[in-house]
Amino acid sequence: MTLSRTTRRPLLLVVSAVALALTASGCGAILDEISGPSEAQRDEPGGEVTEASDADVFSVQVGDCIVSSRLDDAAEIESVPVVPCAEPHDLEIYAETELPEGEYPGEEAITASAEEFCAGEFEPFVGLPYEESTHEYWYFTPLEDGWNAQGDRVVQCVLDTNGTDVTGSLQGSAS
Repeated sequence: MTLSRTTRRPLLLVVSAVALALTASGCGAILDEISGPSEAQRDEPGGEVTEASDADVFSVQVGDCIVSSRLDDAAEIESVPVVPCAEPHDLEIYAETELPEGEYPGEEAITASAEEFCAGEFEPFVGLPYEESTHEYWYFTPLEDGWNAQGDRVVQCVLDTNGTDVTGSLQGSAS
């Protein structure tokens, strides 16, 4: 069936009205399901997150704060629950590196690179050796599909307070 010019406009208006109603009624999560997560809301020029949101994983940056209880437990993450660092959170992205171009090196090689990089960046960020800290770290790494299809080479190190809510950055916290 082909839509004529006269039926397209009313149909477009109905779809637009439904989308507007869902957004206005606080059902933005439904739209996220349809359109996917969006970029984190940031201030200018600092680039700090200004509003809690489920941000696209590719928009997350060093310095972003995250609430782990709202983080998806899936192996493949599409969105990350970011909040302004002044709000309670228990995760913070503290470092990032880009792996070299080339063929996908395999999960073990990527994990080894991420482990080495994040371990080396921990003490300079926190101000205390990892073994003396109360915090843990883990990392976001590219998957083979993202590596091949999107050129994703980014490893991001995540500081984890083990469920203890903090406000502000943990940079230089020596804890």
